[in-house]
Amino acid sequence: MNLTLYQVDAFTDELFKGNPAAVCPLQDWLSDQLMQEIASENNLSETAFFVPQGDDFHLRWFTPAKEVRLCGHATLAAAHVLYNHLGYQEGRIAFHTLSGRLEVRRSGDAYNMDFPTDKLNRVENPSGLFKEILGLAPQELWKGTDDYLAVFDHYDEVVGLYPDFLKMKTLDSRGLIVTAPGKDTDFVSRGFFPAYGIDEDPVTGSAHTLLTPYWAKRLDKKELTALQASKRTGRLHCTYKGDRIKIIGDAVTYMIGTIWVK
Repeated sequence: MNLTLYQVDAFTDELFKGNPAAVCPLQDWLSDQLMQEIASENNLSETAFFVPQGDDFHLRWFTPAKEVRLCGHATLAAAHVLYNHLGYQEGRIAFHTLSGRLEVRRSGDAYNMDFPTDKLNRVENPSGLFKEILGLAPQELWKGTDDYLAVFDHYDEVVGLYPDFLKMKTLDSRGLIVTAPGKDTDFVSRGFFPAYGIDEDPVTGSAHTLLTPYWAKRLDKKELTALQASKRTGRLHCTYKGDRIKIIGDAVTYMIGTIWVK
């Protein structure tokens, strides 16, 4: 059995920037074990698999360690593959996922994704564990469905963090997002997910379902620009629409290959 694999750099219009995702289109589902093995072999933060579902698609995402509930950059990458390599021509793509129905529309050379807004829950009197993990105590700490959100006062604090990933694995969450006011964007962030096999994710679309409502309320604005300050960096445009988030990003194809599965 031969499978076509696309590797796409998401949330960037430049190769070697943004977040690389693998995309594997299927006609029928493979076993969960085989999809996990392919994702582990790819060793990217996410591998997306999708199959046709009527006029729509069923989409799943796997890190090198396990399946996840929501992934932004691999959703963007899957839409990019459909529009640019598989001849899809409709105005919007609907993906059915563990997080419900997600829609992606092509917006010029970019892609406009419609995601559910995450819920912010304030964590009062956070333990010293977060200072031990990050080396600095956050000014605020919040919890979403999957991740913690640690808020700092200054851009340089976020950029200069060197977290303890072993201690981070003890958290009762998928990962930990850190954020602060931006310099040439509204806010800056970084995302860490060592329990899912990703010490630092280059650009995390799903994190912005938590970041966007926080910064929209703090800055009293609905249109926000964002920088994820990983080594590769990525830029996003986010719109807060109450129970939904619009995230706009670019994508560029890096590689097309063949997986040989016996």
